[in-house]
Amino acid sequence: MNNPGTTSFTTPEWVKDAVFYQIFPDRFAQGTGLPKPRHLEPWDSPPTEHGFKGGDLVGVAEHLDYLQDLGINALYFSPVFQSAANHRYHTYDYYRVDPLLGGNEALRRLLDECHRRSMRVVLDGVFNHASRGFFQFHDILENGLSSPYLDWFIVNGWPLYAYDSQHRPNYAAWWGLRALPKFNLQTPEVREFLLGVAGYWIEQGVDGWRLDVPGEIDDDNFWRDFRRVVKSRNADAYIVGEIWHEAQRWLQGDQFDAVMNYLLTKACLGFFVGHGLNQALTSGAGYAPVDPLSAESFAAAIEYLLGLYSTQINQVQLNLLDSHDTARFLTLARGDESALRLAVLFVMCFPGAPCIYYGDEVGMEGGRDPDCRRSFSWEAGRWNRDLRDYFKRCIALRKSHPALRRGEFRTLLAQNDLYCFGRRLDGNTVVCALNTGAGPRPLDIPVEGYLPARTVLHGVWEEGEARVRVGRLSGLTLPPRSGVVLVQG
Repeated sequence: MNNPGTTSFTTPEWVKDAVFYQIFPDRFAQGTGLPKPRHLEPWDSPPTEHGFKGGDLVGVAEHLDYLQDLGINALYFSPVFQSAANHRYHTYDYYRVDPLLGGNEALRRLLDECHRRSMRVVLDGVFNHASRGFFQFHDILENGLSSPYLDWFIVNGWPLYAYDSQHRPNYAAWWGLRALPKFNLQTPEVREFLLGVAGYWIEQGVDGWRLDVPGEIDDDNFWRDFRRVVKSRNADAYIVGEIWHEAQRWLQGDQFDAVMNYLLTKACLGFFVGHGLNQALTSGAGYAPVDPLSAESFAAAIEYLLGLYSTQINQVQLNLLDSHDTARFLTLARGDESALRLAVLFVMCFPGAPCIYYGDEVGMEGGRDPDCRRSFSWEAGRWNRDLRDYFKRCIALRKSHPALRRGEFRTLLAQNDLYCFGRRLDGNTVVCALNTGAGPRPLDIPVEGYLPARTVLHGVWEEGEARVRVGRLSGLTLPPRSGVVLVQG
C-alpha cells in the first residue's frame, strides 16, 4: 500500500517492539506492607463512581513477574498523581504521586524495577484541566478577585459556583463539569507550569506521556513546546495522544508521535464481533456508531487508516481493543471469546504497538464506566487460563518475527468473512489469514508478484503448510472462527 511520504522526524524505536499493558492503578493490585485507610470498598465488590479499592504502585512492582511472563515490556498507567477521584483525572498536585498509590517513593521503586527488566513506563498526563483542589484554583475560591492566580483559569462571574449544583459553573470547565476547571493556556505562568511538569517526570525516568483529551487544548504551539521540552530530556520518550478520530493535525512530526488508535478498535469490533455486537454498550463511546463489517469493508477501513499517516507513525500507533473509557471487548462481544481471540491475533500481527487493558488476558468483563474498571482477581482459579495462554502465544509470535513489528503491510485477500494480509521485512514474509465465518474456509490467496512460484510457507500459529501454485497460495483449510500465521522458509 502507499503511505504518505516520509517526513524529517523519527518516532521512538523501542515502541515498535513494545507490547503495552494498561493499568488502572486503583484496581490492579495492593502491595504488601503499604498502610491503607479503613474506608475502602471490598476488592471484589462492583466498582462505583466514587469508591476506592486501594490498588497501588507497590502492588504493580510486586507483580512484574506476572506481566513479564505474559510478554509485556511496556506499561501505560492511568493517572497516578494526587487526586480526590479513584481515576485521578482530577489532579491537584502534579508533582506528588497519590499517597494511596504509595507516593513518589513507590513510583521510584517501580521505575527502577521496570528499567532493570528493560520494561518501559508511560504515564497519563492531564494538562487540559485540574481539579477544585488544585492550589491555584483553591486560592481563587478563597480569595476571589484578590487571588494572585486569577488568570490561571477562565472565570466568567462571581461568586464561583464550584460546588453549587443549582447553577451552571461560571468558569471554563471540561465538558461543563464543575469538578474539572480548565487551565487558561494564554497565561504564560500556566504554560510554564505544565511544561515544567512534563519535563520533570521525564527527568525522573518516565519513558513517555499519554495525553488526556489533548484536542481540548486548541493550541498547536503549546503541543510543539511540549514536544521540545520532552524530547530535550529524552529523545526516545513516547508522546501518544488520546484522539478518537483522524489525527493528522497532531501527527506532522512537531507534536505527538502517535495517538490511541480507536479507529482501529472500531474496525475490529465491526469485523470480528460484527452483528453480535452489544450496540447499547457502544452508545456514548467516542468511536460510536459501530457498523458490522464484511472482510471487504474491513480491508477498506484498514487501508484507509494506514494511509492517513506515514510509516514511522503507523509503526508506533497505540493499538487497543478497549480501555478504561470503553466497555471491555469481551463484554461488547456478548462473551464471544472467538471474537476476542481473532482480534488479539490480528492486532499482534498488525503495524503499531499492541496495548492490552489489564485483565483482558484472563477474561475480565465489564460494561461502560465504571464497570469496565473492575478489580483484577489474583485468585488464579478465577482466570480463564486458556485465554491467558492464547494471549501469551500471540505476544510471543509478534516478538519472534521482526516482520510483524517493522515489516511493510499488504492486504492479500478480503472476501466475505476471510481476511488475509502479508508482512514483509528484508525478504522475510509472514502471511496471516483470519476466518470470521461460521464454516471452514479453504485458503486460496492471490499472491502473483508477491510470492514466487513453489514458495512453501509453514504454519507458526497452527500446524500445516501452504504452497504457491499458479500465483495462488493454497493447501490449508481454516476452521470456523480461527486464524493461521504462515512464515516463508
